[in-house]
This record gives sequence, structure tokens and C-alpha cells, in this order.
Amino acid sequence: MIAYAGAAEAQSKEWISLFDGKSLKDWKVGQNASTFTVDSGMIIAHGPTAHLFYVGNVHNHDFKNFDFKADVMTTPGSNSGIYFHTAYQEEGWPSKGYEAQVNNSHTDWRRTGSLYAVEDVKDVLVKDNVWFTEEIIVQGKRVIIKINDKTVVDYTEPANAQRPDDMKGRLLSSGTFALQGHDPNSKVYFKNLRVKVLPDTK
Repeated sequence: MIAYAGAAEAQSKEWISLFDGKSLKDWKVGQNASTFTVDSGMIIAHGPTAHLFYVGNVHNHDFKNFDFKADVMTTPGSNSGIYFHTAYQEEGWPSKGYEAQVNNSHTDWRRTGSLYAVEDVKDVLVKDNVWFTEEIIVQGKRVIIKINDKTVVDYTEPANAQRPDDMKGRLLSSGTFALQGHDPNSKVYFKNLRVKVLPDTK
């Protein structure tokens, strides 16, 4: 049972849908908004670089500890990603939060399941043109990424983590989710975007 955002929100007991399957209600994109469309229950990312941010009412679109799942399908040569602990920005690559990579055959060697540029996956785990589930779990300082229920990243952010100048915001805090439209040659499909809010760790 997946409740949509309009239903009562129960912490850590049920999946809550972030996408109504019909529109981009509760989502916001700045520059190149035409990159994202909805068809047949799917969000399609295809066009110039753009990012689609969840801005709806579930947990006031500010998630700290959570279990997030999306069903994803890539097409050959495509690149995308799922950002978390991020914040809306009008243009450019999101500067806040982490990215869980979506990429099975793009020229970028960081493959689906990577915690992008922090703990990378080099192996191709799933195929283009086939639906798979990407899951992101954050609890305290720990990030787990699963592909089709298989753990591919289990990362604990160290205290006083040091990042390069172009990745200063790649730290755990709290924030929303965003889907990436990477480039005009990439076409990626998303559906069944859902979240469980997890309790704070002590």
C-alpha cells in the first residue's frame, strides 16, 4: 500500500508516494523546464540539462533520515541521477547534497548505484531498456544505496569530511530529492517514487 502525499503521513510505517503519476504537481524545475514530461505514469527526463525538485507537502520536503525508492529505466547512452539532501536551485548542477548515479552505458565510468564522486560503482549492474529499482537509505551518517534490493554502496560519512572546492555542499544534512536531466542525448524514465520517513538516530 502506497499512500499519496494527500493522505495522513505516518512515520516509518508506510510508503508515501511523491508522484501522482499524472502531473508534475509538487515538483519544480527552473531552467529548461521542458526537459521533464509525464506520460503513462512516468516522469521522463529528456532534454537540456535540468533538475526537477520535490517541493510538496510530505515532511515539508525536508528529509533527514529516510528510505527512498524509485523505479528507473535508462535508454542506451543515457545519464541521470537522484539527488538527496538537496535544495531547489534555478540552474546548474545542484550544489547541496549527494547524487545517486543513474548510468548504465553513458561515457561517464561512474555507473548506476554510485554515490557520485564519493563512493563509485564501476560495474554495470543493470541493463538499458529494463526497469530496475534504485533505493537510497539515509540513517544518521550512513548512506546505503541498493539496486534491485542488492546493496552496492554502504558509506558512512566521516566527521569533518573534507570535500574539493567544487563539492563543498556534498555533505549530509537534510533536504529534498531531485531528478536529473543530464543532457539532450539522455532519456531516462522514473516511476513509483516513494519514501518512508525514518526516525532520528540517537
